[in-house]
Amino acid sequence: MKISPSTEHALSKVPEVTLVFWIIKILATTLGETGGDAVSMSMDLGYLVGTIIFAAIFLVAVIAQIKAKSFHPFIYWTTIIATTTVGTTLADFADRSLGIGYAGGSTLLFALLMGSLLLWYRTLGSVAVETISSPKAEMFYWVTIMFSQTLGTALGDWTADTAGLGFGGGTIVFSMLLLMVAAAYLWTKISHTILFWLAFVLTRPFGAVVGDFLDKPINEGGLALSRYSASATLLVFIIVCILTFPQRAARKEH
Repeated sequence: MKISPSTEHALSKVPEVTLVFWIIKILATTLGETGGDAVSMSMDLGYLVGTIIFAAIFLVAVIAQIKAKSFHPFIYWTTIIATTTVGTTLADFADRSLGIGYAGGSTLLFALLMGSLLLWYRTLGSVAVETISSPKAEMFYWVTIMFSQTLGTALGDWTADTAGLGFGGGTIVFSMLLLMVAAAYLWTKISHTILFWLAFVLTRPFGAVVGDFLDKPINEGGLALSRYSASATLLVFIIVCILTFPQRAARKEH
């Protein structure tokens, strides 16, 4: 049976990549940092317990996302937030509790991310967002996002701590890199799929250093804001953006 264009469009369950998408993504990644730290540090549950809690939330959210018949903004962004929070605690657990360090953690996660993208491409022939309309493609999408979010956390911590740039310096570095990706999108012929995944990875360390800047002690270069209030404020901003700027599903490639 031939599927009509409108039906194909309805099958896409991820949002169209627009400016609003990136604004919400940055808010979500910053929330992932403050929310993950709130559970693992402020609640004193530790990185391992925090990872287990957020991994459970992530699994529930992913199942809901895959079972959904069409794109639902709140389900999608709940799943994204779940990946950022579990990415925060998982990266911290690997870097600090396991003692492999930021360099080791970043290298391992980069390899996992590249492996996920390669396997996805070899299996389905494309890693473009517009092609995500089947359960198999969605599984690859969310596994890849999980690795990218965790890698981003490690990169943010590595830049701010090991590289000695601090939260302000890290914010500037990742802002400049994101501007370069945006410029490449607008004025070069570099694959938009490659640029999308570059931007997706880079927004995570950007959010990580901004989140740390908000809640770390003043003597460490932060603002010492409450992790709970910062997380709640970011969550409110995300909800307002979703309600104020309606999003539509990405158009499938034909």
